[in-house]
Amino acid sequence: MFVRSLLAMSLSCIFANVAFAAPTTEQPLHPQKLTAMVLDPIDPLAVDTASSVVAQPASAVQASTVDTPASSVVAQPASKVQADSVDAASQADNTETTTDTTTTPAAPMSWTLDSLNNAQWDETLLKGQSPMYARAHVMLNDTHASPGAIDGSSGQNTLKAIASFQQMNGLKPTGVLSKETWDALVAKQTKPAYVQYTITEADLKGPFAKEIPHDYALQAKMKGLYYTRTTEMLGEKFHMDENFLKKINPTATFKKAGEKIIVSNKRVDVPEDIHLIVAHKGAKQLYLFNSRNQMIGSFPATIGSADTPSPTGTYKIVGVAKNPYYSYSPSNFVQGKNLKPLSLPPGPNGPVGNIWIGLSKKSFGIHGTPNPSLISKTASHGCIRLTNWDANDLGAKVRSGVTVKFLE
Repeated sequence: MFVRSLLAMSLSCIFANVAFAAPTTEQPLHPQKLTAMVLDPIDPLAVDTASSVVAQPASAVQASTVDTPASSVVAQPASKVQADSVDAASQADNTETTTDTTTTPAAPMSWTLDSLNNAQWDETLLKGQSPMYARAHVMLNDTHASPGAIDGSSGQNTLKAIASFQQMNGLKPTGVLSKETWDALVAKQTKPAYVQYTITEADLKGPFAKEIPHDYALQAKMKGLYYTRTTEMLGEKFHMDENFLKKINPTATFKKAGEKIIVSNKRVDVPEDIHLIVAHKGAKQLYLFNSRNQMIGSFPATIGSADTPSPTGTYKIVGVAKNPYYSYSPSNFVQGKNLKPLSLPPGPNGPVGNIWIGLSKKSFGIHGTPNPSLISKTASHGCIRLTNWDANDLGAKVRSGVTVKFLE
């Protein structure tokens, strides 16, 4: 895996070898509105390599080709990570924990509002799920170092968010939640990490779908690819993993208006001055830079796979489509037994989530996903996949003409 070392190298290479220049084609206004019909030229199914379970599909969009000025090129990173640079802490997502049965079991974690908001740094909590990481996730999210779906766990997305925060704040990007890093996060915190939220009638009203079938022909017959339950909707609304939302609210039914639950105090909008987007394939991370060459944000991302890699080189943002329809064509790939073109309705559980940010590379873009907790843990078929909320926040601030650079 070499995740920690890969992160350190990816960040150092990005900053050591970049040659940024203001693109002369960048427009000062919001990106043009693309057609709300997303065309799919390749098989969009993604494979969860950890469990071999087929996840919900991703996609690509039809877009015209735009030439990229040579002055906007970011240099490729240095050589691959050395095998001896493995850090055991970076393997938290994929390493089973061995329990010594002779020791006294640890006390159960407390997931109260007080324990979450007042959690303190503890050097003994190197990995796992704890209020310390739960608070850290919200603090990282609020400083635009997104950990993806907030779940209170140490792991690859947490490591990457910590490294990005460190880079943006003048600290060595190790990915380790050190005391120095914790204190820097706390110093920037201006509001409680978690708050009490009252479920409303609107939350319960939906609309909701009974289920999202795998078959595109059945999806095409639906009014919308909506959320299927209140907890799924609330999880995305507050940038949280659905299971973690349930865990910190063990007595909640999520079925009653007026019911009070604990949720994350979600971040403010991403910054306006997005000048360059770096899609780092090896790190499975999207980095945002401003016109002064400063990193101003990062998101965990699913970016291609070995079998169907993302493109190489430099491209441009050409526009944004919100809540797009999804156009399936069997001439590009065959899904199940569907041999006729289909139009899938919009919705957060659609193949590209609820937003598409088109690139000047035909059939490629940045988009959302129906499976936010799998971001950067699965493979895609070429596009850049983010959580719906990260993609929506980016789509609201990115401008036409912004450079997108793919790095290996």
